[in-house]
Amino acid sequence: MAKAPIPGLAKTRLIPIVGAHAAAVLQERLTEQTVTTALAAGIGPVTLWCAPDTTHASFRDLAARFPITLARQPDGDLGARMLAALETGGDPTLVIGTDCPAFMPEHLRAAAAALEAADVVLIPAEDGGYVLIGSRTPQAELFSGVSWGTPVVLAETHERIAALNLKAVELSPLWDVDTESDLARLEREFPALALL
Repeated sequence: MAKAPIPGLAKTRLIPIVGAHAAAVLQERLTEQTVTTALAAGIGPVTLWCAPDTTHASFRDLAARFPITLARQPDGDLGARMLAALETGGDPTLVIGTDCPAFMPEHLRAAAAALEAADVVLIPAEDGGYVLIGSRTPQAELFSGVSWGTPVVLAETHERIAALNLKAVELSPLWDVDTESDLARLEREFPALALL
């Protein structure tokens, strides 16, 4: 799932730190990195869910260079958009964003393997959310009424998993790029993606 690299739309939490243009450049780099990682995992077809739509030149360029499908993210909150990806992706499906540079193909392979026995798989984010969710079949209740963008997303998801009596596997946490300290970590660990 990716936002178009439009200044003012992409990576908005970083705009006060690096400016709207640099935040958009970072979004474009992270999106391409995520697409190449997903394809390298080799676990199934890759769909890039685009916001606000599929027409941005960077999305078209990725679709021309890589064997991916483009789809428009539907209206609604993050939960509604992720649920749409799960409902359309076939069973099982993994959903990831584009702001986790630490994703490696082996993370996606491990998540896919977990769904052979589990109903749901999660890779937590260090900030209290998650960077990956996957399910064997769509579970709408996991995405309704969640406090998206807050440190309680993972805890609320755990509550819903328990209430639905689903078998879940949680893999080791990763980090995403939302804050100034995340940006500094990106520059240290993934200098090819860094803005400076």
